[in-house]
Amino acid sequence: MSNIIKGYILGGIAAITYGMNPLFCLPLYSDGMSTTSVLFFRYLFAIPMLALMIKSRGRSFRLARHNLLPTLIFGVLFSLSSLTLFHSYNYMDAGIASTLLFVYPILVALIMSVFFKERFSLLIFLCIAVAMLGISLLYKAEDGSTLSLTGTLFVVASSVSYAIYLVGINKTRLREVSTLTITFWVIIIGLVLFSCVLFIEGSIQVPSQWWLWGNALALSLFPTAISLLCTTGAIQCIGSTPTAILGALEPLTAVFFGVTIFDEQLTPRICLGFVLIIGAVSIVVARDRIKAIK
Repeated sequence: MSNIIKGYILGGIAAITYGMNPLFCLPLYSDGMSTTSVLFFRYLFAIPMLALMIKSRGRSFRLARHNLLPTLIFGVLFSLSSLTLFHSYNYMDAGIASTLLFVYPILVALIMSVFFKERFSLLIFLCIAVAMLGISLLYKAEDGSTLSLTGTLFVVASSVSYAIYLVGINKTRLREVSTLTITFWVIIIGLVLFSCVLFIEGSIQVPSQWWLWGNALALSLFPTAISLLCTTGAIQCIGSTPTAILGALEPLTAVFFGVTIFDEQLTPRICLGFVLIIGAVSIVVARDRIKAIK
């Protein structure tokens, strides 16, 4: 198998497994578990998985002293992104939430333009306009009803915090550190934060059935460990741009499971919104390659 084919397969697996978040999360919600409790177990089970991945690849767990504070800051941002996304599942269909989250590459382009003086092209402006049109189609249904404002704000907060996280990792010394090592410590920081929240709340909900423990474990394995491993492998084989474009499979996966398993709504209006958002974001991600073709 060639590296290119292998890269596309890994990129597809990475996006599809990350799109499984609702598949394993929503049954835990139905069991009465809080968002914080679900994320606590997700991060707890992910730590040994990531540790095994680091050891198997011969990477180091160590962080230089000057990287400690940035890692702490970005760990908080990453945890905030997870918390707000998972909270949004309580207020809107998971497929719509995952699609709205997918606008983060556009936010990255905006941040790079405003704070790092990257050229803000007409192409990006048009893509933002198309994405906003797609969001408007998702926000207001054909019967006039609108999405939950609270849920929408949670997804926006998740997308913004993740975009800042990505830019920050790329624009600090952390870009020189192994992705696995950074993610390992970011997950540990998140676990500490969620533990503190649960301590303040005074309670933690645990799965009531044995098979729900499997959901908690799968939430750590598929959307976290496997998705990260495959993303890293795909980038090494085919580069960041194709891997990011394959990320469009993430919201599509969430929509598929939402419709087939959780009876979420799928109308022509919603489908058009999905297409506009995913298309606009994919063009933003691929803009450098488009310029090269020209």
